[in-house]
Amino acid sequence: MLEDRVIFYPLIIERINFCHNSKVLFDFKHLLKQKKYFLVAKERGWIFVSSVVVVGMQWGDEGKGKITDFISSQADLVVRYQGGNNAGHTVAVEDKEFKLHLVPSGILYQGTLCVLGNGVVINPGVLLKELNGLSKEGIDVSGLRISDRAHVIMPYHPVLDKLDEDNRVTSKIGTTGRGIGPAYGDKYARYDSLRMIDLLDEAVFEERLTSIVEAKNKLLTKLYGKPGFDLTSILTEYREYAGQLKEMVTDTSVLINKAIKSGQKVLFEGAQGTLLDVDHGTYPFVSSSSPSAGGACTGTGVGPTQINKVLGVIKSYSTRVGEGPFPTEILDDSVSKLRDGRGREYGVTTGRARRCGWFDGVIGEYSARVNGITSLVVMKLDVLDELETIKICTGYRYKNSIIKEFPASLKTLAECRPIYEEMPGWLTDTTKAKEWQKLPPRARDYLQRIAELTQTPIAMVSVGWRRDETIIVEDVWS
Repeated sequence: MLEDRVIFYPLIIERINFCHNSKVLFDFKHLLKQKKYFLVAKERGWIFVSSVVVVGMQWGDEGKGKITDFISSQADLVVRYQGGNNAGHTVAVEDKEFKLHLVPSGILYQGTLCVLGNGVVINPGVLLKELNGLSKEGIDVSGLRISDRAHVIMPYHPVLDKLDEDNRVTSKIGTTGRGIGPAYGDKYARYDSLRMIDLLDEAVFEERLTSIVEAKNKLLTKLYGKPGFDLTSILTEYREYAGQLKEMVTDTSVLINKAIKSGQKVLFEGAQGTLLDVDHGTYPFVSSSSPSAGGACTGTGVGPTQINKVLGVIKSYSTRVGEGPFPTEILDDSVSKLRDGRGREYGVTTGRARRCGWFDGVIGEYSARVNGITSLVVMKLDVLDELETIKICTGYRYKNSIIKEFPASLKTLAECRPIYEEMPGWLTDTTKAKEWQKLPPRARDYLQRIAELTQTPIAMVSVGWRRDETIIVEDVWS
């Protein structure tokens, strides 16, 4: 019944004079999906679920691309709120695979508007290459909009990114070298950053770029002993980009808020995951932005009161790339059972092999808490199909104590040893399951244990790469 399923209709049954007849309640829910009834309901305090944030709960690579693609089929807008082309989504559509680095997954649905928010740092050359590639595959990319406040990755950013990493003897971050960190660094330093709105104004762009290139060339020549950049070449290149992108650039905050207020369904997606969040991740081995749910607000110009649900995407095991502590990492040859085969744990953007380990319930609870996760999507359950025994971490042993909360100190985290429960595997192919009850009982037990450790109900389970290999437990949009 409706009152058992929908959290965001405050006191809905008490506020209307309908009986508790399930058919009447079902009809009322569908009435609300019509714009005119939605507006009346919203005015009276019956809030319809129209905005959902999809967030990764681990170190990224959880499979957010598949899920955002899957639920984008019902969305009117899909909004990317942070990161750059240092991350990627793989989306399988029938016999084709699409590897997306900047463009939101919703681009694969005709008529869905896609937005790159102000929190994204944009490499115009990479973006145009990606758009051209999609166009060649027959995908309509005319629905992309770019925030005029989004910051731009310039040619010197990747160079400085690699030089900084290469010149560090210890404490290497494991950067992708795409220039994301330096671009965000310039954004917060304020002096040397350019936004999309600057790119569109030739006079402003030339004036600002002249002083910035002078400063960057001093850094390159005097600190690193490397040649600087030619101002004229950059101006020519980026003016060409501006000409190709200018029709897509707009005030996307206005666009998104209007959509929410008019009852359209808006999906917010980030890159990476919570443990790579610059505030809440395993600092300093993190990204330079906020992949956590809070970043959806600051990265798009949408207030927190406009967000209805936060959907947490989490793997049935753990992976990460780059450096830093990883308590449940599998260090022997058995790691290939997760990384190779159906796991395919290699980076979409870099091709790097991912480090793999068992599911970490401490991380799961932490991520659910800092994001305010309302429901889970558990990914890649099928990768565990052939394992006789599956370990699941329920806490850490640190020196002489047991801790259940994820520590801020990396030194502490590096000294933590996982406390495992062992659960029997199901040794059954799950890829054909279309309903919760069709999963093997032991697989359901495992999923239920994840829900208990994260203190969050499960909305969906992925049992394969394709769209149709997805089990829906709860409708995200209701």
